[in-house]
Amino acid sequence: MEPTIRDVARRANVSTATVSRVLNGRHWVAEETRAAVLGAVQELNYKPNAVARSLMSAQTKTLAILFPKVSDMFSGTVLGGVEDAAQGRGFSVIVGRTGGDHERTLGYLQLLAEKRVDGLIFASEVLRGEYAEFIGRLRLPLVVLSGESARPGTPTIRCDDRQAAYAATSYLIGQGHERIGMLYGGPHETPEQSSRLSGFHEAHRDHGLVVEPGRVLCLGGFAFRDGQTGGAALLGQAQGLTAVFASSDELALGVMSAAFKRGLRVPDDLSVMGFDDLPLAEMSLPPLTTVRQPLYGMGRRAATMLLDHIQGVQPLGGHAIFPTTIVERQSVRRV
Repeated sequence: MEPTIRDVARRANVSTATVSRVLNGRHWVAEETRAAVLGAVQELNYKPNAVARSLMSAQTKTLAILFPKVSDMFSGTVLGGVEDAAQGRGFSVIVGRTGGDHERTLGYLQLLAEKRVDGLIFASEVLRGEYAEFIGRLRLPLVVLSGESARPGTPTIRCDDRQAAYAATSYLIGQGHERIGMLYGGPHETPEQSSRLSGFHEAHRDHGLVVEPGRVLCLGGFAFRDGQTGGAALLGQAQGLTAVFASSDELALGVMSAAFKRGLRVPDDLSVMGFDDLPLAEMSLPPLTTVRQPLYGMGRRAATMLLDHIQGVQPLGGHAIFPTTIVERQSVRRV
């Protein structure tokens, strides 16, 4: 005779309701109790009916992640970490591109509610109060990755943008550069902008240097074409720059293209430094010196936090700040 949930409960010395909570993963259960139940399941070779379990738990075994764009290597690398963590636990992943648009984001949130996803990763954007309120009403487990939340206490995964920009700028100054420009790609209200700009300015101040007007240019995107147009504008308005720090690798490659069109050689005439360390950074000519974010690990950590909560391993909460490192290649020279 096949073992039943009552057999598992008797073996683990718990109630059938506790066995259900462990198996459906919707409620937090003490680790000792969870281990006893799972041990009993294994000993008895208990196989709950998958359909009944899905109806009972209302789980779809699905996570969702929303990006402003998904065509770049940044989102692809993050997604690799999310999917590997999810698939290892029997979950699939739905990906949405919001375009940074308010109405489109709300539309996606409504769709995810209808799809009854089990958890959401909100990536690379500010989680506005309206979004947070909607997600809160759904009681949907949420992690914000490489962004910021208007809702206090929302778990976040990010790098220390201020310290990363400070380290990158200090590195350029240490190579003898005193006339450094900065190209930032994000919307003006995002926290990454203020943090990275703060790090850029603080490094100058701590080294006794001044950021002259026109040396910092803020754009509306992080893509290669943004770097081309922004790089051309920056090089045109800030004469005499010896280095440019761009806040993404794609922007940095766009700056290199703009420099080439002006007859400038990298790094002989202009040093260029990026941010992210995407695969294309080492494919460029010359290979790009950049700040490495552990994007795959950040994606994997975000998914793991959600899965641990959904499956009752531990409650969802807290924040994780990942370290960055400078990867030296050949696009920066000492002056």
